[in-house]
Amino acid sequence: MAQRILIVDDEPKIRELLTLFFKKENFMIAEAGDGIEAIRKVEAFKPNMVILDLMMPVLDGIETCKQIRRFSNVPIIMLTAKGEDEDRILGLEIGADDYVTKPFSPQEVVARVKAVLRRVPDAAFEKAEVLQFQQLTINVNNHTLTVYGQEKSLTLKETELLWCLASNAGITFSREKLLDKVWGYEYCGETRTVDSHIRSLRRKLGCSDKTPWDIVTVWGVGYRFEVRP
Repeated sequence: MAQRILIVDDEPKIRELLTLFFKKENFMIAEAGDGIEAIRKVEAFKPNMVILDLMMPVLDGIETCKQIRRFSNVPIIMLTAKGEDEDRILGLEIGADDYVTKPFSPQEVVARVKAVLRRVPDAAFEKAEVLQFQQLTINVNNHTLTVYGQEKSLTLKETELLWCLASNAGITFSREKLLDKVWGYEYCGETRTVDSHIRSLRRKLGCSDKTPWDIVTVWGVGYRFEVRP
């Protein structure tokens, strides 16, 4: 069965160009010209992937992403312009899975989407239900954390990233390795995707010198989940 892609951009030429390339690869395509239409089509079309422009009238990409995340874990790749670093990082932190910077080649977008869609979580993740640490429970099935008795929601990518680190406590992963394991493509210069998700996870975990666990930055290398004595 063909994979379904929802392309959301207020520029018809961009939608037309991406639609052309995705149809060549046998994807089913739906289009939306603004965020409100996008939200309706996520519910009706049930896409396997959403390509979402950041800057749109009516409802911008950030708010659209927030609203989609209230009812769906569908992967979202944001289209952003150069110089929109703060909004790009915010997009990742509120639920986008990745981003592609404009101007882009359609082939790059298709390749990125294919990589994310073909990435199969490893068997251990698929079987996992709960990881338990002192004052911390990570529920893989419903994408939540319970930190000191307070439940917090996670996006799908946050869940996969945290599970990868926490189930291998004490092991350091490079950004490139995490990018490959969680996002499904080899290093292509976009390791800020990993950094932004780590920052979001540390905030949700409330990591500090006083917590019995932490996501530690190993300078020049990457990250590891550390359980303190």
